[in-house]
Amino acid sequence: MNGATPKVYKKKKGFFETLKGQGWLMVMSVPMLLYVLLFNYSPLWGWICAFQDYKPAKGIFGSKWVGLGNFQWLFSRDDFLLSIRNTLAMSMINLVMGTLSAVILAVLLNEVRNRAFKRSVQTLTYLPHFLSMVIVVGMAQNIFASNGAINDLLLKLGIVDEPVFFLGEEKMFWWLVGIINVWKEVGWNTIIYISAMTSIDPTLYEAASIDGAGRFQRMLNVTLPGIKSTFVVLLIMNIGHLMEAGFEIQYLMGNSQVIDYSQTIDVFVLKYGISNNQYGRAIAAGMFKSVVAIFLLFLANFIAKKLDEDTLI
Repeated sequence: MNGATPKVYKKKKGFFETLKGQGWLMVMSVPMLLYVLLFNYSPLWGWICAFQDYKPAKGIFGSKWVGLGNFQWLFSRDDFLLSIRNTLAMSMINLVMGTLSAVILAVLLNEVRNRAFKRSVQTLTYLPHFLSMVIVVGMAQNIFASNGAINDLLLKLGIVDEPVFFLGEEKMFWWLVGIINVWKEVGWNTIIYISAMTSIDPTLYEAASIDGAGRFQRMLNVTLPGIKSTFVVLLIMNIGHLMEAGFEIQYLMGNSQVIDYSQTIDVFVLKYGISNNQYGRAIAAGMFKSVVAIFLLFLANFIAKKLDEDTLI
């Protein structure tokens, strides 16, 4: 046939053949698989209680079945609707501020040529990640107190005439949570972006320099496109956590003056699940949060796929 070399088609390996070839990898993944099954999937059995007037003494099989009654009760309460609003608002602020600050810091650190200075900044910025949230909130309460460092600075600069009551202003609470989260997690979040930047081909920067691109133009046209896929995947994952605004900050910093802005779904679940012994209603609230989170995750993944971007699935 005109001397043409025939194509050789390799038979695609089956599932069990692939599994056999990666036996040790499967063995290494068993502990993590057991962890996920034990702590993430086995508790789903308790979702049955969301449709019951659950009483611990009677157990799942002895408690009264109420159907969708717990969900109807939830959505008839103004404080639960406010907790949904607060959760989404604080999650969006954390997502935008956290993502932008992490990307900007990673890009700036990538431009630093002094390795000692770069490592020092990285260490200082990601150390707060290892602090307990109780310690972080205690520090924040001292800093933002009426006689704290922030108010002292504002008074000395003449920006305000009297101390600002940051911890008692409702509309400031969301932004305080965002600022605290950024300070605590920005360094840790930059690690994966800096790792992605190390995989960018150095010849792209050299070619851009030859074409006359300055440092800012190289950042804009080489660095940012180079981490685009990482950014999209992390964004999809973070959107799946939009119903996770946090618990510790809101619970520790919340007070009667900011309750309408500080109570999240998690705080609501604690309040009615433990304090008032209404376990079925608390589980219904947690179930609602999980279902919405799954929907948001798949929606974000679907939109990314339609835009021809990297996806999780």
